[in-house]
Amino acid sequence: MSLINILEPNFEFQDERGSLVQLIRDGFKQVNIISSIGGAIRGGHYHIKNREAFYVIKGKMILEIWDITESKEKEKYEFNTGDMFEIPPFVAHDFTFLIDTLLVSMYSEGVELENGKKDIISV
Repeated sequence: MSLINILEPNFEFQDERGSLVQLIRDGFKQVNIISSIGGAIRGGHYHIKNREAFYVIKGKMILEIWDITESKEKEKYEFNTGDMFEIPPFVAHDFTFLIDTLLVSMYSEGVELENGKKDIISV
């Protein structure tokens, strides 16, 4: 069993004019664009309420994840342009960007909580 879900875009279309990739139709409330330079490391946190999905627009990165519950299970993945995946709550994650990378990040609930705190827990 994997700690993350590998996803596929909801719909893709391409013709002589170019292409369209529809990532999702519903299920996410916050969408971010993240740009990282090659060699950068980001993450070092987990979420309690949010599922967080990513779509790599262009680039290459290593994702290291670990279950923060009792199992402490660890996994490592390499993702490239066009890959899409989802990290569930309580799975900590670090990204190492191997080259300049542009990706979309989507949160199921949004990180700003009603109580004024953020659903970003550092590890």
